Amino acid sequence: MFLINTKGNAQSVENPDELNKKIAEAQNNTKKVELLLRLSSYYLNKTGEIKADLDNADRINTQANLLSDRLKYKVGKGKSILLGAQIYREKGDIENALEKTKNAIAYSKKNNLIEQQAASYAEFSIYDADVEQKAKYKKLAIQFYKKAGAKEKQATTLKELGELYSINEQPDKAESFLLESLALYKTIKYKKLQGVYNLLSEVNTQKGNYPESLKFALLAEKTAIAVNDTSLQLSSIYNHVGLVYYYLRQNDDAEEYWYKAFEIAKKHNDTEYVRTIGENLCSLLIRQKKEKNALKLIKEMQVKFPSSNMERIMKENYLLFNIYRILNDNATAAIYYRKLADFYGKNADRNGNSIAILRSFASYQYQIKKYDDFYRTVKRLDTLAASAGNNLIRSESYLIWFKADSSRGDYLNAIKHYQLYKSLSDSVFKGEKSKQINSLQIEFESEKKDKNIDLLQQQAKVQQIQIQKDNVIRSVFIGSVVVLILFLAFLYNSFRIKKKKNEALEIQRQQINEQNELNKKMLIEKEWLLKEIHHRVKNNLQIVISLLNTQSAYLDNEDALMAIQNSQHRMHAMSLIHQKLYQSDNLANIDMSWYIYELISYMKECFNTDNKIHFVLDTEKVCLDVAKAVPLGLIINEAINNAIKYAFPSNRKGEVIISLKKIENNDYKLIIADNGVGLPEDFHDTERDSLGMNLMMGLTDQIDGNFEMKNDNGLKITITFTRNTEFEVIDESSEII
Repeated sequence: MFLINTKGNAQSVENPDELNKKIAEAQNNTKKVELLLRLSSYYLNKTGEIKADLDNADRINTQANLLSDRLKYKVGKGKSILLGAQIYREKGDIENALEKTKNAIAYSKKNNLIEQQAASYAEFSIYDADVEQKAKYKKLAIQFYKKAGAKEKQATTLKELGELYSINEQPDKAESFLLESLALYKTIKYKKLQGVYNLLSEVNTQKGNYPESLKFALLAEKTAIAVNDTSLQLSSIYNHVGLVYYYLRQNDDAEEYWYKAFEIAKKHNDTEYVRTIGENLCSLLIRQKKEKNALKLIKEMQVKFPSSNMERIMKENYLLFNIYRILNDNATAAIYYRKLADFYGKNADRNGNSIAILRSFASYQYQIKKYDDFYRTVKRLDTLAASAGNNLIRSESYLIWFKADSSRGDYLNAIKHYQLYKSLSDSVFKGEKSKQINSLQIEFESEKKDKNIDLLQQQAKVQQIQIQKDNVIRSVFIGSVVVLILFLAFLYNSFRIKKKKNEALEIQRQQINEQNELNKKMLIEKEWLLKEIHHRVKNNLQIVISLLNTQSAYLDNEDALMAIQNSQHRMHAMSLIHQKLYQSDNLANIDMSWYIYELISYMKECFNTDNKIHFVLDTEKVCLDVAKAVPLGLIINEAINNAIKYAFPSNRKGEVIISLKKIENNDYKLIIADNGVGLPEDFHDTERDSLGMNLMMGLTDQIDGNFEMKNDNGLKITITFTRNTEFEVIDESSEII
């Protein structure tokens, strides 16, 4: 989806009451000018765009300007001219703002005010529409700040330059300036680095480097908490952490951070932040197939947080376009498609956000079967994603490319694009990158726990000191010289004994720790090997499926093609098992509710049953080992395959129910039932000598289960079996797809 990052900077910590008091007490000197300028800046940068605040800023700046003239204070005069330009800009009077900025540049040049010249060029860069021209003036400002020795302002302008390139989707340029800014900030021991870390996270997200993006996002959060930043910038940071988790498909983490960002934005009553984060939450709801909830949230924001900003309106149109597209309301989706195409261009080459727009355009064009437009769009999308180094976007585009090729019967290109999809998908979510991401999360959580441990240790030390004081006082009152000497002797002897015991215990502890570390290493190695085995098995099955698909292109015999297709389905059923095992932390068991959902989705896609057969899933969360899961998956595959092919002849519509539930103790029942034509009346056991039927009965015997098949308003297959080990059922779900 078209996800949005918020740009946030920490608010001023000036106290206007204290500044007014100091101004009233100050004499008419340069110090008073600086105080007036600080107070004017406070009202200018105050959260919100209230006219009264801008009027106050203008009035106070005029006082500073007049006093600077009387004192012939050139620095104050230069600052006042530039501040006036910024006030005009904030009021929306761009013409006067630009004229004032030019005056500030001329005045600072004439009076050799190097730092003011830098600040004036930084302001001047705002008014030019061309990115490189903006960058040119930013670079001039950086040079003058460097010449003036103003390292903090130099670092800040470098950060702004990096942000400029980031906004214009030039992440490589942005990253170099941001890293330079970070290094300069660190040389002056500047603590509030959360803004730089947040931008570095953003540019790495643009490049598709999610481990690095997550590292900087968590650093931004850690730094903001350390410096007690509760401003809107914290909302921006939480928003971007949520973005990274969204791209990593860790939906629960993304939801947690976005709701934290949402609450901060509402607390500050900032419409743009609330809308931005609310729209990201809509994207998450769309991913979770809660399109109606997303539509409801958009309508609520339209009422409670209206916006007239065209970019904001187009982002809203983008979300509505995707919601109606996914709901298959192509007529309504077409309305928003035309709006987006007019604003961004059919090739999404205007107003930025090209990749996100092209992704949705490609999905829509594939959906309405405009293949010429689709291929043009998806090729451009792949080129842009490749130039940005974003393998996640490329993998998703290759998946839909594969579907389009398959729909048109171009099987050779379909195989090529499917293999590219799998290769890029694995490179994003598997292997070393997944380890880096997990390591970053563990490190961040460990630091939080370490802080809590340190706090508890400090409290324990305070308590221990108090106890020692009480013991000393008690000993003074109840002890005597003789008893004290005997007591000290006894303590000394006890200390020696305890010291020897402690030394022995310390040696034992070290040995135990060494053994534990060795055991941990062995366990990690074994888990890694198991994951690698499951990964390779899955890949090998996928290769066989691709080979069978290639072979089918050269066969004319319908029975042979059907046999190959059935074999592909069976192999995919087994492949899903191994895929889930190597993607999860639990290498022993499979969540069958997830597995059945994925298998049915695959069967629906293969046979295109959306308009004909309605599938109902009524499953509990059941965890089975591989020995049970693989046979059970093959049984479900065969039963659904038969139902799709034979239960609803002559385009008859119907329903297939798949139920997996616990009966009692460790006994479970699997039911696959349809309301189709059922078995013929003269059906008898000898007619069970088909490969599919024998396979289902043989696999049932393999899991020591009971197989039953009968007519019950259609065909009903019931399999009861016993699970090998005991697990608690966490929750139950019933879902209709």
